[in-house]
Amino acid sequence: VQTCALPISPRRAVPPAPARPAPLRRHAPRSRITDLVFDLFKRRRRARLRELPLTADQRATLESKVPYLARLTPADRHELAGLIQIFLAEKSFEGCGGLELTDTIKLIIAAQACLLLLHRDTDIYPGVDAILVYPGAYKATTTDRDGAIVREGEQARLGESWTRGVVVLAWDHVLSGAARPEDGQNVVLHEFAHQLDGEDTSMDGAPALGTRARYTAWARVLGDEFKQLADTLHAGRRSDIDAYGATNPPEFFAVITEMFFEKPRALQRRHPELYAELAGFYRQDPAAAR
Repeated sequence: VQTCALPISPRRAVPPAPARPAPLRRHAPRSRITDLVFDLFKRRRRARLRELPLTADQRATLESKVPYLARLTPADRHELAGLIQIFLAEKSFEGCGGLELTDTIKLIIAAQACLLLLHRDTDIYPGVDAILVYPGAYKATTTDRDGAIVREGEQARLGESWTRGVVVLAWDHVLSGAARPEDGQNVVLHEFAHQLDGEDTSMDGAPALGTRARYTAWARVLGDEFKQLADTLHAGRRSDIDAYGATNPPEFFAVITEMFFEKPRALQRRHPELYAELAGFYRQDPAAAR
């Protein structure tokens, strides 16, 4: 199981992370006819969900808690509402560490996660089965291998994203990230970017892009930017891109996704090729919408 995590200082006292779920059961292969019937049912159910409007209370919650959405066009807000309805209907949520899960928590997470899906032909995070939500930062067990020596420890985290169907989030940072849409820090965008990255079976910093030409351009632009960030930090200089992006290519993609949506003009001005690659993937131009 591949995991990408967003850590914080381990000095902060936090509750333990959830035990990893048991491996999913493997069902017998379905016939082609069964698949066709299942897909038809799913498309019809989703079409009905897309047409369900958000309630007045839901709209009021999003207006007050997720101010970023005010930048969207009416058409985009309508599309987002349909994606939210499907997300809420299909994904399982679980409160952890004493958190009492509410519809408001689910809605605010769903709205930010679905922002990444606008204008894209998507199956709405097919790899995500459950979202585990903690009140705040939580502890996760880490394993460090050095040859035959294995060391276990603990790390405080704000979120993590697994290739096996689970996203973990710290609610206080979900809320603060939504409330400050211009600081470049958003744990929901970060962790769900990892899920998009993993839809081609591997979290490697290159999501499913389609053509070989797009993969080539992506590797060149993001590879150069990743190296430049690492070199800048190694030289003791500061970068406008969060230093955590230098951890590895998957974290770089997640970090620049946060910046793309929350600091788009700065990203476009200082890293135009990087901005263009993300705009092509997400099919959005947030710098023009501000």
